[in-house]
Amino acid sequence: MYFKFSLRYNGAEQQSDAYYRLVESYRNAEGRVCHRIIVNIGFIADAFTPEQLNQTARLLTDRYELKQSLFTITDSAVVELAEMLWQRIVDEKRLDLTLHSPYSRKIDADTMQHSNAREKGSEWICYQIVEQRGIGTVLAAAGFTDEQIQLALTQIISRAVYPASELKTTSWIKENSAVGELTRYDCSNITKDKLYESALRLYSVKDQLEQHLSHKTNELFDIRDKIVLYDLTNTYFEGQYNDSQLAQYGRSKEKRNDAKLVVLALVVNIYGFIKYSCIHQGNMADCKNLSLMIDKLSHRTKAQHPVVVMDAGIATEENLAMIRAKGYHYLCVRRTKLKDYQAISGRLTVLLETKSKRNVQLKAVSSNSNTDYYLEVTSEDKYTTASSMRMQFEERFKLELQKIAQSIEGIGGVKKLNKVHQRIGRARERYPSVQYYYDIQVNDSDDKKTATAISWNKKDQRYGAKQTSLASIF
Repeated sequence: MYFKFSLRYNGAEQQSDAYYRLVESYRNAEGRVCHRIIVNIGFIADAFTPEQLNQTARLLTDRYELKQSLFTITDSAVVELAEMLWQRIVDEKRLDLTLHSPYSRKIDADTMQHSNAREKGSEWICYQIVEQRGIGTVLAAAGFTDEQIQLALTQIISRAVYPASELKTTSWIKENSAVGELTRYDCSNITKDKLYESALRLYSVKDQLEQHLSHKTNELFDIRDKIVLYDLTNTYFEGQYNDSQLAQYGRSKEKRNDAKLVVLALVVNIYGFIKYSCIHQGNMADCKNLSLMIDKLSHRTKAQHPVVVMDAGIATEENLAMIRAKGYHYLCVRRTKLKDYQAISGRLTVLLETKSKRNVQLKAVSSNSNTDYYLEVTSEDKYTTASSMRMQFEERFKLELQKIAQSIEGIGGVKKLNKVHQRIGRARERYPSVQYYYDIQVNDSDDKKTATAISWNKKDQRYGAKQTSLASIF
């Protein structure tokens, strides 16, 4: 605000004089600067000097904008004039005082602009978890420098919040995330190569980290690992990996036998916390390297000898004997069908209902040829699924035999006896669980025996209940 005057006729003085107004400047919608009259004051040139008028305008402006002046004005005339004009502004409602009220100040949200906006919520939660688990302390004890610890924590949090490649993670840290502000790492110079180096450095202390986190989770949730689950899976690579010792051709669970694999072995407790992990060569069978896991397991759990749960692929006789020798119990699916078993007298048959509302029948049985404890598990859904799969395999196998028969009877088809047997052998390798009797009629009229017809009939088999081997824990 400021004072503005114009020459007008002053009747009291019988002459032209300066007529003062209190005005303010503003910019209209078209961008032009305009003036708005706030208060008409009158002929006051004789009462106040220009400096006093300027001080009064500054007082009124500061009061309207809720500003505190650094210097106190001691001129009583200026203070009285400012109070009189302010009272007129309030009484006559010449200004919208709510615009500058500390309780009702408004902004135009459409005019807000952000610069260098970054995400911090998920990163802050992960940072608090990492700090409370003491991961930085473990890294420091392993010989990491402060900068290496900061980079490692940055990478761990980034992997949890935004799992991507090292190149994509680098862009995300630089452009979107505030993780560097939490870990105090200068992310302006971060590169994918530094993330690769940090990942290798972290992998070198994997065992220390796993053991530390295993004990931490047990203490936090008061867990005693009475049961642990052990399983293996594999994943493939698209590249050649000619120099890799781990990436090897093997049996891919994703049906990618054309690509090299690595095998991941994982031990978790029933709450999902990882106790042990290891990466093996892709051509390693499921039943190998179990001994190493058993040796490390006692250092990762509170229970001295937890029960090891595994599937039939790992439960070989050698592995089971090794687990017993180390003093552990186990729970697994028996690899071969149990013969000559009988129900244990005095033990009731138990009927359970699964989470999917399916009934499962359990019966304790024993065998004279084996000292393990066994349960006969009978499930209607399992029987239905197995029957459906067996029927599907039978239809496919029957279709293969029909193709062989059509080839024998057709012109130019395969009729040599040894070739026919080869085709039947390939079909049996493809569907080993299906059993058929088949008869081949042979033409002996020449030196080379040829097949003239083939007939088959289904072999009568019953679908027996599946037995599950249990450790001596009852």
